[in-house]
Amino acid sequence: MATTAKLFFSEAEKKRIVEAIKEAEKVTSGEIRVHIEDSFKGDIFDRAVYVFEKLKMHKTEERNGVLVYLAVSNKQFVIIGDAGINSKVGQTFWDDVKELLIEHFRENRFADGLCLAIERIGEKLTTFFPYQENDVNELPDDISFKV
Repeated sequence: MATTAKLFFSEAEKKRIVEAIKEAEKVTSGEIRVHIEDSFKGDIFDRAVYVFEKLKMHKTEERNGVLVYLAVSNKQFVIIGDAGINSKVGQTFWDDVKELLIEHFRENRFADGLCLAIERIGEKLTTFFPYQENDVNELPDDISFKV
């Protein structure tokens, strides 16, 4: 099931995405994850919530994790923020990030769009959850493919 998902981005693109996550997290205590699957059945939001929980993203101290979930064969994605970040930003922010991704995805610039979205999410996390001296990276920065 993860075969197409794992091949969706080139190795260089995967490295760029992981680097974007690492860069964004250098200035925030927030956590950003990217999860890519080939496909799903049912409601995409429900699937993304399931992945969010399986990746233990709801276990961060400040509840400030953000998941970008992509289902490549379905050509759908969802961005989910945990309670901490959702209590600070309005729906307009998430809609703006979603539109940024749609714009890039329509042009088949998937890695560019994802890296830019990660940067924007990181900037917003920094506003409300700046990096602390004793900050611990609570979640892996790699792209996940299977839960």
